[in-house]
Amino acid sequence: MSRKDSLIDLFIHDLTGPLSIASTSLHNIIEKEDKYGPISEQQRKALHMALRNVNKAQTFLKEIIEMYKSEEGLFKRDRCSIRHVLKESIIEALEILNPPLADQVSSAKQFDEFLKILEENGIKVEIKGKYDSSYFYHDEKKLQQILRNLITNALKYRRAKANISISGETDLIIKVEDDGYGIPQEKQKGIFKRFSLLKEREYEEIKGLGFGLSCVKTIVEMMNGTLTLSSEEGVGTCFTVNIPQLKEI
Repeated sequence: MSRKDSLIDLFIHDLTGPLSIASTSLHNIIEKEDKYGPISEQQRKALHMALRNVNKAQTFLKEIIEMYKSEEGLFKRDRCSIRHVLKESIIEALEILNPPLADQVSSAKQFDEFLKILEENGIKVEIKGKYDSSYFYHDEKKLQQILRNLITNALKYRRAKANISISGETDLIIKVEDDGYGIPQEKQKGIFKRFSLLKEREYEEIKGLGFGLSCVKTIVEMMNGTLTLSSEEGVGTCFTVNIPQLKEI
């Protein structure tokens, strides 16, 4: 094991426990007033904000773990309901970027209601082909990570709209599109490098580590899939992922 790998293992090990304790403690203070005492509405808002940020850190840590598992070729063989994976991925992305909307869509009882709320907020979702009703066999966590990162990226950079499309009869085909400012041709290759960020005037208020797309690329390639980018300045960006299904045992 290299020094770099040892440091990453130590980093993951030493952060997992404290983040879990912080998340549980904040959740208990918010939800168990009979045990921990009453809190004001202002305190509740501050605690919710703290909890969301702890959850963001946990998500980032999980992404690192899943990426390194992918690099080692470690995949589970799950029977994935694409509707379920997509719904969870969208909710996770919204919990980071738009918590009130995340709460609203989480309460939708039917999938059609879920889609309607999203469309009313400029997010169009379409599932067609075999996997609208049939299982897709692959690692569910990694599929969810791919979708969550691409959706988060589209929602960050969109001006008004984002489109999410899933199709396929053999391979799973994912398209995530935004109507943002687009990516200059000379910078398109660089966005898949770890910790790279666009340094354009239009995006200067958007925060992040530039880690998500590199994770997506690593995981997709280890799944023997492809990730392609189409972007035009002033029009928007579209990411397309093609993932072959694992053989059913």
